[in-house]
Amino acid sequence: MKKNAMKAKLLAGQAAFGVTVLFPAPQIVEMIGRLGFDWVLIDCEHGSLSPESVEQMVMAAEVGGITPIVRPASNSPDTILRLMDRGAMGVQVPHVNTAGEARQVVEAVKYHPLGKRGLAIGTRAAGYGYDLPAAQYVEVANRETLVCIQLEEEAALANLDELLAVPGVDIFFVGPSDLSQSMGLPGRTDSPEVRAAMQKAFASIVAAGKIAGCAGNTQATRRYLNQGVHYLYTHLTTLLASASREYLDTVKQEID
Repeated sequence: MKKNAMKAKLLAGQAAFGVTVLFPAPQIVEMIGRLGFDWVLIDCEHGSLSPESVEQMVMAAEVGGITPIVRPASNSPDTILRLMDRGAMGVQVPHVNTAGEARQVVEAVKYHPLGKRGLAIGTRAAGYGYDLPAAQYVEVANRETLVCIQLEEEAALANLDELLAVPGVDIFFVGPSDLSQSMGLPGRTDSPEVRAAMQKAFASIVAAGKIAGCAGNTQATRRYLNQGVHYLYTHLTTLLASASREYLDTVKQEID
């Protein structure tokens, strides 16, 4: 298992920028790395991805020199195990509302004594058993893997102090879209109420000495950075839309 460069960057107090991809596209993942991003979020919650395609995209991330993080469809230890064994360097788990649920994520990602992840030395994550002895691999995996939990419901924000106290959670990600829905304002992520709730959560996370995360376009990312958020990504569709508009607006001026 290689060193998690993105996790090291975050622990050093620096921001790390990623892109989320929802469909099987190893080449896109490799391009994201070559374009200078730090990491990729391989999205199995909203995307059309199988464990096999996740494995190929993880391999592409390694070729591109970026950290592969996978979002499972749910907080299921069995699901998380299959994704981690494909070689993912961590998970971003949706809809974590309680300290017990957060501990379950940590236990699914980490081996004993930090967790309960099933150990199979012949997996791709373990280098098929070729790279390190099992005991040494366990130590490296427990150190390098990353745990991110998504706080995207009012219940999670109400339990934030308890969540922040759970050992082994690296990133506390505040999800704008589902939070807006939980607050009765579906899709209105720029409403004063949603923005205020997010800003309060970011302040609590940073004050506790933890790493805050969020996602958005360029404008939103600038705002999050000013609020102390360092784990950041944008959507592939957002990048395509932004670059396409810039290109078409520019070239069409030549023919008008």
